[in-house]
Parts: sequence; C-alpha cells; structure tokens
Amino acid sequence: MTISAQPDFAVIGGGLCGRLVAWQLAGDGHRVALYERGDVSGSQAAAWVAAAMLAPLAEAASAELLITRLGAASLETWPTLLDQLPERVFFQRNGSLIVWHHSDRAEAPLFERRLRANAPAELLDGGLVALAGAQVGAAEPALGGRFNQGWLLPHEGQLDNRQLLAALAAGLAARGVETHWNTSVDDNALPAARITIDCRGLGAKPVMPTLRGIRGEVARVHAPGIGLTRPVRLLHPRYPLYIAPKENDLYVIGATEVEGEDMSPVSVRSALELLSAAFSVHPAFGEARILELNSQCRPTLPDHRPALMWDGASTLRVNGLYRHGYMIVPEVAGEAVRFASALLDGRVADEDAFADWRNNARWRELFQLDRGHIRGDARPAATLNV
Repeated sequence: MTISAQPDFAVIGGGLCGRLVAWQLAGDGHRVALYERGDVSGSQAAAWVAAAMLAPLAEAASAELLITRLGAASLETWPTLLDQLPERVFFQRNGSLIVWHHSDRAEAPLFERRLRANAPAELLDGGLVALAGAQVGAAEPALGGRFNQGWLLPHEGQLDNRQLLAALAAGLAARGVETHWNTSVDDNALPAARITIDCRGLGAKPVMPTLRGIRGEVARVHAPGIGLTRPVRLLHPRYPLYIAPKENDLYVIGATEVEGEDMSPVSVRSALELLSAAFSVHPAFGEARILELNSQCRPTLPDHRPALMWDGASTLRVNGLYRHGYMIVPEVAGEAVRFASALLDGRVADEDAFADWRNNARWRELFQLDRGHIRGDARPAATLNV
C-alpha cells in the first residue's frame, strides 16, 4: 500500500503495543504508517511467546502497586477494545486459581503477604477467596482431590495472544494503516512523519541503553480431556508454574524467567521443569502432545516500570512493559495515544507544557523526559522524571 502524503504518525515496532497504538490512532482519524521488522503474524515479537493472563491481583505477589493498578484498569478496558476488532479473539474472565502441593505449603503465606502488600484494596475486596478441601474441586473440577488448599481470584481473566495479534493486523488493514512488514528502521534515517512513536521493545536499545531483556520460556501443548476452566498457578520455591487453558484443549505452560538477552531455544532443564510441574498439577498432562517449546526476551527497564519517554521534539518512545504486556497494554497504549495526539496538535510543545500534561495525566508515573535528546547530546542519555 502506497500513500504519497506524509503520515501524521509513524509507529516503529509492530508487536502488541505498536499494533494497538497504531490501530487506535487510525481509529481517531489520523493517517498512520507502521513499520515492523518481523512479519504480519508477529512471530518475532515478545508478544508471540506469552500466556496473555490478565491477572493484576495474582501479579501483585511480585509487582508494585502501579503495575497492579494499570492491570486492573486494563482488565476493564479489554472487552471494549476487543469488540471493535474485525476478528474474534478468545477472552475469558473466569478468574485464576492458586494451588500448592503440601510439601511447598510454606510458599502460601509468603505469597499471600506479598500479594496483600502490593495489591490495591479494591482488588482484594472479594477478589481473594480461600479454598479448602472439597472447595478446590468445586471451583476447578479437573483438580478435585488433588489439592487440599488454594485461592480463587474470581475477577481475573485471560485472552489468546496470537488471535489478538492477528485481529489487530486485520484491524490495521480495516482502518487504512500503511503497514510495512519485514522492514527494519535505521535510527539515523527515521521514516517521514509528523510524529514518531517508537514501540520496538528491545529493538530500541541503541537509543535506550538501559533496556535489558528478561528471557521467558513456554510450552504449548494439546491436552484433550483435562478441561481446566481458568488459568492455574502452582506455587513452588524454584519454578512457580502457570497453566493457561485456551480454546480447543490448547494449554500454554510457563514459569521460567532468566536475566539476559538469550534468544536460543528452550533448554532441556527448562523443558523438564515446565512439563514435570504441569504433570504434578494433573497427570493427564503426561499424555499431552507438545506443539511448541519457545522462548523470547521481554523488554525491561531498571525499575521494571513501563515508560512513555518524550525527546522534547517529535518522538515518543513506549517501552519497558516487561512480563506484564497483555495485562497493562490497554492503559499504557491509551496514555501514549492521548499524549501523541497532544504532540500532533501542539498542545504539548515544550517542557512546561509537558510538565503540566504529566501532572494531569491519569498515569503520570509513566511519563519521562529524555533530557539527553533535548540537549542535543550525540549519545543517548539517561532519562529523568519531572
């Protein structure tokens, strides 16, 4: 597709966040071009290797309050976004179940203390239900008799990550976005546009040197007959497992998180730990068929927070969604779209206007100024909150 006029926005990076930002901007009537070094399926993006659990309360055991608040707000936003897409995406809000084996019972009070310390009060209100004995089987019949205790987090959800990437690609086409798949972008020769939005994840390391990769590994298996009705998390001191049931007896199983930008295939150790832990949740996983073992690296900033970073001119960088991409992206992308629109129409044109915008934003903690680019330094500089 060729459009001669300069677009309002060039979105660089067509993973989850880039697609959502471009699709929303186009829906607001803007002319948008999207550039992605991978293919239309998104198979090279971190978003391809994910369970897409929308679990802000469960994540509170390891994430700070900002992340859980973003996740809670995004969970309410997802149904509206999905209803606007031209293709159906599996979405479920049937809660999460937390279980543990008797030998690992010491993990349960630790998990609960961390969760209660980091979760917003509104998520805890009716959102953490203790189960004992037959109550575990009543909540999840497939696990009846296998666990003596657990917690049901009834308000949480999940979706199908790959269906969503495909639906967003269809949505981009339907809204007339100029897409450039399999196209790398040179930082010294950015595409022509009034405003550039950089959503490249780890691809932005040349201009965001504090980014680092956190490796994740998952298995996708086909396991007819088990019938889990919601994501299940298994507490364990070494590999806290999650099993996310998708449609057609597909399960996404994950646990590992390793520092380093290693894009190599899944290790034997990781595969054994993942599959053995799944087998310990339900022995029928022993007869499951392995469809895929895959790994990816999630883009992470030093504080594990996402960032909306403005260079003082015409570039906005959206990055650092870490392991929480699907859980928080509606709110992060929505904030980016609102700010990018303000750049386009001149409502934000200098540092004072930026400070005012940030102070009035719902998610003010996300906004940063890249003072190195404002000064015109040759090298990327550390960013600074204002």
